[in-house]
Amino acid sequence: MTTFVDRVELHVAAGNGGHGVASVMREKFKPLGGPDGGNGGRGGDVILVVDPDVTTLLDYHHHPHRKATNGAPGAGDNRSGKNGQDLVLPVPDGTVVLDRAGNVLADLVGRGTTFVAGQGGRGGLGNAALASARRKAPGFALLGEPGEARDIVLELKTVADVALVGYPSAGKSSLISVLSAAKPKIADYPFTTLVPNLGVVTAGSTVYTIADVPGLIPGASQGKGLGLEFLRHVERCEVLVHVLDTATLESDRDPASDLDVIEEELTQYGGLENRPRMVVLNKIDVPDGKDLADLVRPDLEARGYRVFEVSAAAHTGLKELSYALADVVAKARAAKPVQEATRIVIRPQAVDDAGFTITAEGENFFRVRGEKPERWVRQTDFNNDEAVGYLADRLNRLGVEDELRKAGAHAGDGIAIGPEDNAVVFDWEPMMAAGAEMLGRRGEDHRMEAPRPAAQRRKDRDLARDEADQEYDGFRPF
Repeated sequence: MTTFVDRVELHVAAGNGGHGVASVMREKFKPLGGPDGGNGGRGGDVILVVDPDVTTLLDYHHHPHRKATNGAPGAGDNRSGKNGQDLVLPVPDGTVVLDRAGNVLADLVGRGTTFVAGQGGRGGLGNAALASARRKAPGFALLGEPGEARDIVLELKTVADVALVGYPSAGKSSLISVLSAAKPKIADYPFTTLVPNLGVVTAGSTVYTIADVPGLIPGASQGKGLGLEFLRHVERCEVLVHVLDTATLESDRDPASDLDVIEEELTQYGGLENRPRMVVLNKIDVPDGKDLADLVRPDLEARGYRVFEVSAAAHTGLKELSYALADVVAKARAAKPVQEATRIVIRPQAVDDAGFTITAEGENFFRVRGEKPERWVRQTDFNNDEAVGYLADRLNRLGVEDELRKAGAHAGDGIAIGPEDNAVVFDWEPMMAAGAEMLGRRGEDHRMEAPRPAAQRRKDRDLARDEADQEYDGFRPF
């Protein structure tokens, strides 16, 4: 059974925001006591976080669909809905997040690094929050926004200081097993290693990690063998170590030609040209292995490589190799710039930025795009005339109607708000009342303006007294 997965496609869906509620307070002796509808809760986010205890993406391979919880709707008596719970997904250190087109969204390196893969939807406002001096008792509430849903790709790139590369059965697994406490599978047949192995090496005061990458063969950069699947694991390494087999039984192979083949594959993969290289001539304990190592060493050193002759089986030459690697790793770490704290950059909105755009699409058809108009449309209950009137007021205050006039729109033209695949389309009527004929000014409730009985009786009594006084004045003698 597969226990190591380093690339998965994940389908994430954040939680939807809860709907606001339209409610009117009803208590004894308090008729029409005013709006008391609560707001909906926020939907939960989907968050990726680096966890050093996680080393594979296997769990997401088996369960690729992940969804956060929705926010709860509001309730009467000014009770807000509960927020949805965030869904936190632990990923290995070195995970790269991409979209389906291959664009990098985040590179997660370091314990605790986070990335919000799906943003939860906002909760809708209840009618208590929508009340104002003009709109004393709104008979509507805003809907909760849907949570963000998208497909992402997770790729794991091993975070190691040293990468061992070479042909299958060159002795890479044996070498990492004697340099560190790692226990990889070791056998006398090609492609024994099917997944990268990671080990920790201590050399003096330097501690570094070393990765054993599955064997490369000609054509690995184009997908042949296992190379393409695991070449990504050498991208983060500071040093590349070529492990060359001096005891190969294949007549058409020798350490120098093996080195040329692997270097060609690394060049074809790209991005590794500036990494320092070392060469390890392995298996010098085998008969004729030492002689072949002595034969090819001058040529390899003439190319500029540091060459080490070792035997993983006999534990020969390992100390010199480990300290040499520690020295290169220490220099690479010292050369890295000091990481500064992330600066928070605040970019205020431009004075002339209306927050939306209007594009003419064909004859008598216009499309409105913008964060606010599209969000307002998502929050509107189009089955409620008062809510539609409220949306019209908001769009008018934002300046959408004025810009439509400037763009040449006329009454009856088609207007779409939102993207092509999810837009609300309607015929434009300037200053559309949308049910306000019944309500007076849009969003107002005249029930709240009904006269109180006691006050009306006082007015009637005062009016009757005034009329009686006028009659008496008319018959007063001169």
